[in-house]
Amino acid sequence: MTQVDLLLPAAPDRSTDLISQRVAPDDLAHAEAAASERDQEAVSSKPASRRPRRRLPWWTLAIGGAFIAAAAYVYVPSLYVVETDDASFQADTVSIVPKVAAYVSTLHVTDNSAFSAGQLLVELDPRDFQAAVDIADANLQSTQAAQAVAEAQLSEQSQVITADEANVAGDRGTLVFATQQLARFGELAKTGAGTTESWQQAQSNLTERQAALQRDIATLAAARGQVDVLQSQVAQAKANTTQAQAALAQAKLNLSYTKIYAPSAGTVASRSAQVGNFVQPGQTLFSAVPNEIFVIANFKETQLTRMRVGQPVSISVDAFPDRTLHGHIDSFQRGTGSNFALLPPENATGNFVKIVQRVPVKILLDGAEHDPGLLGPGMSVEATVTVRTPPIWLTWFL
Repeated sequence: MTQVDLLLPAAPDRSTDLISQRVAPDDLAHAEAAASERDQEAVSSKPASRRPRRRLPWWTLAIGGAFIAAAAYVYVPSLYVVETDDASFQADTVSIVPKVAAYVSTLHVTDNSAFSAGQLLVELDPRDFQAAVDIADANLQSTQAAQAVAEAQLSEQSQVITADEANVAGDRGTLVFATQQLARFGELAKTGAGTTESWQQAQSNLTERQAALQRDIATLAAARGQVDVLQSQVAQAKANTTQAQAALAQAKLNLSYTKIYAPSAGTVASRSAQVGNFVQPGQTLFSAVPNEIFVIANFKETQLTRMRVGQPVSISVDAFPDRTLHGHIDSFQRGTGSNFALLPPENATGNFVKIVQRVPVKILLDGAEHDPGLLGPGMSVEATVTVRTPPIWLTWFL
């Protein structure tokens, strides 16, 4: 800038003059007021300064959520179900035993083979028992013949008695005639019309007839007494016949015992019999496991509070974890398992420590959804009893 410029006056601002010429004083005041209001609104729209909050660490929330989930997993199922893993399949297993001593001649089953009800399982050597049947039959025929003889003798004795009675009647008739003869010859002898010899002969004849009558009366009495003897012999013969019939029936029964049949449908287990073995009565040949099985679950006594007969049960088999069987409670054992042990506890002696006892519960399977060829006694299962119907949305959790 030069010295000449400093001395010259400043030129007026043309733009300012133009604005002042165009804007009236009232409009300028109105514009200033509007600008002031906008400034106040801008100041009031700014958020007030707040004190920052302190946030919890994420791991604290994770631990709390895990604790709540674990508590729900443990507590919620106990409201609706009761379960135990102290359970196993059981069956009314029958031991196949002989009733007579003999050699095993034929085995119609082998290890783990299946059989139906009434099927022939084992045959024993029948020859000794068949001979016993023949002997008993012969004894029966002999006793029957002896009985027939005794009955015939009894019938014949009645005829003998009839004949003796006729003899007695004849003797009495001749005795009367002899008495009359004696009287006649006695009168003749007194008058001299008859001889003394005739009178003596009539007297002797009377004595003889009296003796004959006494003899026939005694014979009749003996014949009648023989009837009692013969009746006793008939009764004895009948008893011998009955005994022989019983002996024959027992011999036939023993012969039938040489064939052992299946009491029910099932499978063979624990076979020890072999062809040619000599077996004794009561000796176990093998076990017959029936097709009908059930579950014995040993629940704690504190779990029985809400359990009732008929409640549904879900059964998980350890051998087949992908399969779930269904059943229902059949009955409760009246007594704990330890109470029927070989050495039951004696809580009245020594120091007492309370232990939660277990009670066996019988569970029957529903329908025929199990395979008897795969499931057997002793296999471990887990039983879950539904004591209260859960809501539908909670079913997946249980």
